[in-house]
Amino acid sequence: MPKLNNLKSNNQKSRTRVGRGNGSKGTYSGRGLKGQKSRSGGGVPVFFEGGQLPLVKRLPFLRGFKNRFKKQYSLVNLSSIDSNYKNGDTVDSDSLYTKGIIRKKTENIKILGDGELTKKLNFLVHSASKSAQDKIKKSGSQIDLIAEITDSNDNNEEDKQPDNNS
Repeated sequence: MPKLNNLKSNNQKSRTRVGRGNGSKGTYSGRGLKGQKSRSGGGVPVFFEGGQLPLVKRLPFLRGFKNRFKKQYSLVNLSSIDSNYKNGDTVDSDSLYTKGIIRKKTENIKILGDGELTKKLNFLVHSASKSAQDKIKKSGSQIDLIAEITDSNDNNEEDKQPDNNS
């Protein structure tokens, strides 16, 4: 007795061959009557707007490019650090934010060498210029560079759903 899993189907329909006589899709071959789209090689591109000025030409000229991989830093000068901190304090993103030196607590911090440093401080920042590092070491302060904060949308492990298809 035949079983359902052994049956073979014969209902595969061969493709319609158009333009091969009036028996099947002959005469106009499904293209309608006259016109640009009925001709061989006819038709318009996808972005064609019927003869009006295309969108690409209506937009302003945008020059150059925007670097997607550029690292954003909150820039802080040594002069502002020297005037806002006491001897022995720690300079990090939290303390800079609470003192109102930077606007966002979550941005990378870069120390620039404008001004003099007269106090001994502990720096915990993402980057520092060469002149700033020299002035920090000259004042007897300690600097620790930490890894840059990446964009939270790129690698947030909690948001990614596991792939259950395999």
